[in-house]
Amino acid sequence: MSDGPKPDVEALRARLHMLKLEHDDLDAAVGALEVLAGPDQIQIARLKKKKLALRDEISRIEDQLFPDIIA
Repeated sequence: MSDGPKPDVEALRARLHMLKLEHDDLDAAVGALEVLAGPDQIQIARLKKKKLALRDEISRIEDQLFPDIIA
């Protein structure tokens, strides 16, 4: 019983690594903006929204790479 072709594990791992780096970069950018005297709340909100989208994609890839096996 197969659900179709397995995704390329190495490609998923590479994508996961890039997403985590981008997420960390956004986290640093948000932190830098928040310490400014007059932070741009709209820009911060956009960055946080992008971080959440990245986190969702990271979770989807991690679920593909490391599925929960609960019987």
